[in-house]
Amino acid sequence: MKRFPILISIILLLSLILSACGAGSTSHLDKIKEAGVIKVGTSADYPPFEFVDDQGNKVGFDIALMEEIAKRMGVTLEWVDMPFDSLIAGVQEGKIDASISAFNYSEERDQVVDFSEPYYIEKDAFTVAEGFTGTITKPEDVGTYKVGVQSGTMQDGFLTDVLVADGVLPEANLFRYDRADQVALDLKNGRIDVMMTDYVPATALAKRIGGLKIIHDGLYSSGPFNIVLPEGDTELVQAINDILAQLQAEGFVDDLAVQYFLGE
Repeated sequence: MKRFPILISIILLLSLILSACGAGSTSHLDKIKEAGVIKVGTSADYPPFEFVDDQGNKVGFDIALMEEIAKRMGVTLEWVDMPFDSLIAGVQEGKIDASISAFNYSEERDQVVDFSEPYYIEKDAFTVAEGFTGTITKPEDVGTYKVGVQSGTMQDGFLTDVLVADGVLPEANLFRYDRADQVALDLKNGRIDVMMTDYVPATALAKRIGGLKIIHDGLYSSGPFNIVLPEGDTELVQAINDILAQLQAEGFVDDLAVQYFLGE
């Protein structure tokens, strides 16, 4: 008879252990849906993908796309505006659930985070002031100029790992900025000679700031854009990919491109 209370204790202990294991198995996607909120990081300084309008609202291609994704997930979207070079770490550290900010896939980034399927393909642009009298027909031609770039971007990596590493561009002539609009303003004001960005944001910044022109473009560092997601988070990656496939099949993504890239 004395063994009966011991048996009950063992059963209760096992139940607690199993309950704890069950609680720990809840996926990240399930937690997002239970909370009813997905926290998404962006650097809202890259029109027309993500920027702040005159009323202080976040708008742009990426913004509208992610808002529709959250809607179809059945959750509220909470934006977290961060410097671009902090976004990957934000996803890694769990400060945000995902990030969309004109991100390109790279093997280096893929070591620490996962990516959605591509939702857009972009090329690079070299932008100068309208009074620029030089010639740029290939990336190597910027070697004699002061070049500005947004820190942490694929363009930053290209300029650093290719042009600076090969001795084409002196390290002292490469200027990194937290925000793309800061690069454009310094370009217009003559503090730098050339800006390297994605093509579409270059077009938007030139139109918004004025006095700038794209002198050369091509596929050098850029390419497909992807949503950044936590490493190994297969359920969330699949959920995002499924919705992206739906939006592409419905023509939603094409309509956004016309709206934000062509202004129609």
